[in-house]
Amino acid sequence: MTLALDATLCGLIVAVALATVLGRGVFRAIVFFIVYGLLLSVAWVRLGAVDVALAEAAIGAGLTGVLFLAAVGKLARTGAEAEPAPGRPHLPAALACAGLTGALAWAWFALPEPERPGSDLAAALPRAGVENPVTAVLLNFRAWDTLLESIVLLAALVGLWLLARDEDWHDRLGLPQHVRPGGVMESFGRLLPPVGVLVGIYLVYIGADRPGGAFQGGTVLAAVGLVAALAGLIRTPRVTGHLWRAAMVVGPLVFLAAGVAGAALGAGFLTLPEPIAGGAIFAIEIALASSIAVTLAFLVIGPPERGHRR
Repeated sequence: MTLALDATLCGLIVAVALATVLGRGVFRAIVFFIVYGLLLSVAWVRLGAVDVALAEAAIGAGLTGVLFLAAVGKLARTGAEAEPAPGRPHLPAALACAGLTGALAWAWFALPEPERPGSDLAAALPRAGVENPVTAVLLNFRAWDTLLESIVLLAALVGLWLLARDEDWHDRLGLPQHVRPGGVMESFGRLLPPVGVLVGIYLVYIGADRPGGAFQGGTVLAAVGLVAALAGLIRTPRVTGHLWRAAMVVGPLVFLAAGVAGAALGAGFLTLPEPIAGGAIFAIEIALASSIAVTLAFLVIGPPERGHRR
């Protein structure tokens, strides 16, 4: 039964991936892409990587899909052509994908199955300050990767804001939302955010010992803000708001401060010594979740645009 379930899941993933790439219509491709991300999340759960599954469902399928839909809507409003010109599939790209698939298949059957966790990680985990090996790697043993990811996310938002016109810079982010009073969107906007806030905070809180963490919790909190904004219950802020700017950079700054503290204590830059590791990682998680939530929400909302009431 388990083998049949896994085979069916693999078949669905391949079929949806082909539909995403070969299907006609941008909107249809985006829908298939979102379904593809959700199926990948199920596959990661089957592989025992719950942290990756949460990140894939929230970021890979959820917010990325919303970004694609927003881009299509933006093209439609500006009168640009969203549909690509018809043509044959690009043969070199198809051959490259086939070669990569073959290499991955060879690695699956030829390479030995790794230990879970590896012996080096198992020996170092008691000194990490947390029980979740994923959190230990991302925020202590390989903290450079996570720090750079948070900075790249911030750089992406700055790049998006550079697309705003100078005369719109002091307006609120995105377009104003108009919903029917008592309608479905307004009802969801009132019901979902309280539950989403609790779920987001819980994911950040348990990230030290169980699947969860800053990226997963921050993404849920970003979705809470987006639902409230789409329902017209809150107004989007302005770029010039100092508190929002501080929230965007607090995560990388706290991360850097913890790294400097580790270097001052002799453990090395971005390496947390055992006496402070647990508390430092918890502080980094809270700060990163705040920055990720604000940055992702602002990425989806878009740059400042006219149309808001003063």
